[in-house]
Amino acid sequence: MTSAAVAVGTAEAVAVLTGPRSAPLVAVGGAVVDLAPAPLKQFATDVFYVYDKIALLIGTAVLLGGFAALIGLVAIRSPRLGYAGIGAFAVLGVAAALTRPGAGPAAALPTLIGAALAAGLLRLLLTGPLGSPLVRAPAAGTPPLEAPAVDSPPAGVDREGRRRFLTGVGFALGAAAVAGFGGRWAATRRGVTEARAAIRLPAPASPAAPVPAGAELGVPQLAPYVTPNRDFYRIDTALVVPRVDPDGWRLRIHGRVRNPITLSYADLLARPMVERHITLACVSNEVGGDLIGNARWLGVPLGPLLAEAGPLDGADQVVARSVDGWTCGSPTSVLTDGRDALLAVGMNGEPLPIVHGFPVRVVVPGLYGYVSACKWVVELELTSFADFDAYWVPRGWSARGPVKTQSRIDTPRDGRPLTAGTVTVAGVAWAQHTGIQRVEVRVDDGDWQPATLAATVSTDTWVQWSWRWTATPGTHTLQVRATDATGAVQTAQRRPVDPDGATGWHTVEVSVR
Repeated sequence: MTSAAVAVGTAEAVAVLTGPRSAPLVAVGGAVVDLAPAPLKQFATDVFYVYDKIALLIGTAVLLGGFAALIGLVAIRSPRLGYAGIGAFAVLGVAAALTRPGAGPAAALPTLIGAALAAGLLRLLLTGPLGSPLVRAPAAGTPPLEAPAVDSPPAGVDREGRRRFLTGVGFALGAAAVAGFGGRWAATRRGVTEARAAIRLPAPASPAAPVPAGAELGVPQLAPYVTPNRDFYRIDTALVVPRVDPDGWRLRIHGRVRNPITLSYADLLARPMVERHITLACVSNEVGGDLIGNARWLGVPLGPLLAEAGPLDGADQVVARSVDGWTCGSPTSVLTDGRDALLAVGMNGEPLPIVHGFPVRVVVPGLYGYVSACKWVVELELTSFADFDAYWVPRGWSARGPVKTQSRIDTPRDGRPLTAGTVTVAGVAWAQHTGIQRVEVRVDDGDWQPATLAATVSTDTWVQWSWRWTATPGTHTLQVRATDATGAVQTAQRRPVDPDGATGWHTVEVSVR
């Protein structure tokens, strides 16, 4: 296991130069994410929620440690098999690193260098301190010694040799930890944080409408109308957050267009900016879930930009591609119908946070994120739905993802004990780019009661609502439903998130004393 730790730690340090996605743990983890079937991914999301990536990396490390221990046991009896095990790790790591989007030959270096050092250390551990063998041949006519524990010297090694052995192992593990954690820290912070801090965003040519008085009800436990950046949900497939230098960033608009366009970050900032409040929702949001947020976005409108490129006949899909190779496909008609679809550079008055797509991401009101919200975007390719399936489509999700009308009870919380009397029931409802006309609440399958809607900036954001309930002692069930601006009532039918978003009425149970 010591050799494995040195290999991983060294690889992380080398990845400072070759990019964090070339580190073997991340590269193998990324390959697992790409190859895993949709049901397995949904299971991971259901179990680990937004911590699924951390769980994957920890799981990969645990499996690596277990296999490394097995290799160590085998190597004591047959060093050749030990070296072969390290070689198998190297092949797997190199293959994963080289198949990452945008990877060049240098992506193989972290795994190769780490494996070479691991093999050298394994040899040193097997031959023992000062060159005396750790595994000694038994004397003629005596039964063979049982294999010692991995990385611990067997009987027969002198006390001084044992001390040197343990000291060497401890030093190797310490060096591996320093190299691994230090390498990961350095590889993910090479100058991008400083570059982001130095950016001064331009004033919008079309500022966001002010949040109207009364949009924020101020009810305890109710989600705020504008979600702070630190609390905004994050869902993506990136095991390591891409860190893109804005000076080197380029956006290509190409494919079925008359006039391909390439823009730098400075080019984008020089264009007229608009600022809008827009609510984004994840397709993985369960009924009553919190994978949704509302922010004030600053960016360049996509519609005029696509018009400059000149889509050709049949180009009914715009495929956005992230720097890490992830893709999503949006209907061209949606991006050009006049809604505030943006190439966003700002979020709530500051440059995009790195985890939310810095330097540039796509924001489209009315579409789930898996078909529109491309972070770290570097390409917009005009194509057709018949010719190309974006990342999630072959994995069983719908090619088009309009956001479904939904509502949520934020307070009282499920299972919370209440005191009899007047209780404020409150939450949020959304039907992006359509708007909410009405929200209703009912208790214990009784009659639907109209809730009071708060003010809102536009149809592209959620709306807060509240209802005053005279609670009586006992256990009660509360339900909420919304009606959009077209008069369509939110369906009661419960459906899972796949393939195109969950449906059903949010229900909470409370106990009134």
